[in-house]
Amino acid sequence: MARPLDHQKRADLLAGVVAYIAGHGLAALSLRPLAAELGTSSRMLIYYFGTKEELLVQALATQRPDLTALFVDVVEPEALCDRLVGFFDLNSEGAEADSVRVLLQVLGAACAPDSPYQDYANAAIATFVTELAAALRRTGLAEDPEVVATLLVSALRGIIQDRMITGDRERTTRAARTLIAAVLPTRPR
Repeated sequence: MARPLDHQKRADLLAGVVAYIAGHGLAALSLRPLAAELGTSSRMLIYYFGTKEELLVQALATQRPDLTALFVDVVEPEALCDRLVGFFDLNSEGAEADSVRVLLQVLGAACAPDSPYQDYANAAIATFVTELAAALRRTGLAEDPEVVATLLVSALRGIIQDRMITGDRERTTRAARTLIAAVLPTRPR
């Protein structure tokens, strides 16, 4: 008889996966070193998660920001701009930076044909675009909210990636703020 899953152990393992990948990278991810770092065995990781890819997807799911909560109360253009600036800051160097570093690697891997990360990547992008488009509709800042949301999501992701690669905080901060102000002008120019 198979023993039941230890849900606390599973949660503890997921908590360590994102930090490990942020520090070691996704490209060379191997279960044995990951398991050793997490204080378990590769056999136990397979027992809990099935595959290496499923382990990563589940770990990222625990890190996904609540985008509905981020934008649900936004009805004023200035508030939307402030939320996007705050989101950029939090995700480029704040508390969420490790999760975003791993997410960027997963999004890159999802570009490969038959990627095991394709569904996760599609859902992550669609959720952000959908929630931002809803906020854009409420604020009246965009005639085509889905297109503007796509532009902002994709461009901010690129600027965050630029910062993580180059380490240039000043330039990328200016770029993010310039993008938000240009795409979402809250005052007449």
